Amino acid sequence: MDILIKNIKGLVQVREQSLKWVAGADMANLPVIENAYLHIKDDKIADYGAMDTIPSINADEEIDATGRFVFPSFVDSHTHLVFAASREEEFVYKIRGMSYEEIAAKGGGILNSAKKLQATSEDELFERALVRANEIIGFGTGAVEIKSGYGLTVEDEMKMLRVAKRIGRETPLAVKTTFLGAHAVPKHYTNKQDYIDVVVNEMIPAVAEEGLADYIDAFCEKGFFTPDETEFIMEAGKKYGMKPKIHANQLSISGGVQVGVKTGALSVDHLEVMDQEAIDALVGTEVMPTMLPGAAFYLGTSYPPARDMINAGLPLALATDYNPGSAPCGKMAFMLSLACIRMKMTPEEAINAATINTAYAIDLSDTYGSITKGKTASVFITKEIPSYAFIPYAFGSDVIDQVILKGEVVN
Repeated sequence: MDILIKNIKGLVQVREQSLKWVAGADMANLPVIENAYLHIKDDKIADYGAMDTIPSINADEEIDATGRFVFPSFVDSHTHLVFAASREEEFVYKIRGMSYEEIAAKGGGILNSAKKLQATSEDELFERALVRANEIIGFGTGAVEIKSGYGLTVEDEMKMLRVAKRIGRETPLAVKTTFLGAHAVPKHYTNKQDYIDVVVNEMIPAVAEEGLADYIDAFCEKGFFTPDETEFIMEAGKKYGMKPKIHANQLSISGGVQVGVKTGALSVDHLEVMDQEAIDALVGTEVMPTMLPGAAFYLGTSYPPARDMINAGLPLALATDYNPGSAPCGKMAFMLSLACIRMKMTPEEAINAATINTAYAIDLSDTYGSITKGKTASVFITKEIPSYAFIPYAFGSDVIDQVILKGEVVN
């Protein structure tokens, strides 16, 4: 399709050249062209500019965006989108005062999802995940990372990753996949090292043989995997071409941030509990600190210290952590709201964190994250709103009118 979007109130996140990320004080800068046009040819961004400079363009479809904003699609760099069933019963337990650990001891948590997933066929798992994939498309997400981690057996972990790959083939989403066998230890293992041996010696080679994972991850947290265990698993994955991405510092100062730096992780994710040592460890590295405020909101924990990290000159990314147990929400706009309201980020910082910086966090800097000529034409058009700050401000509103992914109008 050749699409021309005209009379755009504000074309947001325009970058003449692709950036790796924006960091520190630069996160407050968000380039916008007012009264703009955007030309999409085939599946790429062909041209853009102010309406008073628009050339003659014969497009197959013209869209009048008067009063509306156009954004690059959100990039959601941390999700657990493939799961078998919701866990609202644990939601009720939580309301009644049970802790995360107590719910897990009762048979809930990650092992609950694993039990349900193991009993679900691959086709049924795909159909359930497809509903969620279409949901996040409607929320303006154009690229997504999907983790395994609810299988916890060789075949079930591979089943999850096959479904994630299929989502990438059968929807217009750009999908990156992460092997997270080290998410929890199944109860029938009395020795955790025995399970780690299965992860390293059986799961990783099998996943690699089918080319199912771009990244490797582990839940580095008290009661789950120690820093030394996490490092061992990351290094094993790297031997098979999987880049590390680590669950770090969600419930405690776990040491996961330092493991991420040591192993050259692409990102360290969560960061609800940070100290100065962990922040300092990230300064000057290539590791993207990724915040998942939906989990903090749901669990009632502290939020990542975004201002401290920005003041230290770090880049920050925002993702949903969409999962059935601690963040059952795939709406990136709500993550912007939480970032602004609870972490005191500005709208500009939050938008940068959910586009350019998340694109870096899943190796998509060259194709997603900004309005740049030659990048993939995945954008969304808002309804008529007064400013782009209205998106995080109106946290319960549906502000997206149209979504275009890979050059095709999808809704």
